[in-house]
Amino acid sequence: MIEQRQKSREFDLEERLINFSVRVIDVVDALPNTRVGNHIANQLVRSGTSPAANYAEAQGAESRRDFIHKMKLVLKELRESYIWLLIIKRKSLMKPDGLLAQVLSESNELISIFVVSIATAQKKQQSLTSEFDIHNS
Repeated sequence: MIEQRQKSREFDLEERLINFSVRVIDVVDALPNTRVGNHIANQLVRSGTSPAANYAEAQGAESRRDFIHKMKLVLKELRESYIWLLIIKRKSLMKPDGLLAQVLSESNELISIFVVSIATAQKKQQSLTSEFDIHNS
């Protein structure tokens, strides 16, 4: 039962990241075809679509350390996307901004989720390392 719930949560998070990528693409498509719009579009499409793929890689990590590293990459890209989205909002590059508000909100929620997930994984890694050290002393 616990394993099923965990898999369900992983799938839900993967789905959220895929949906986030799709929404980011919608935002990018709505940006103006100007030097600034194209620059931001190029940056945002990279940072906004990579979290889903990086999360998939994290699920196949070879070790807890590798998992944490890949999860940190997801977080890094989410944070970068959030900044680009804020720039779009503050510069009013997109109208109407209902979609933008949704993507900003989802970005913020995902960042929070990954901050907690990484902290949890790091605590588990430290706990396992401490246990290993105790047993091998």
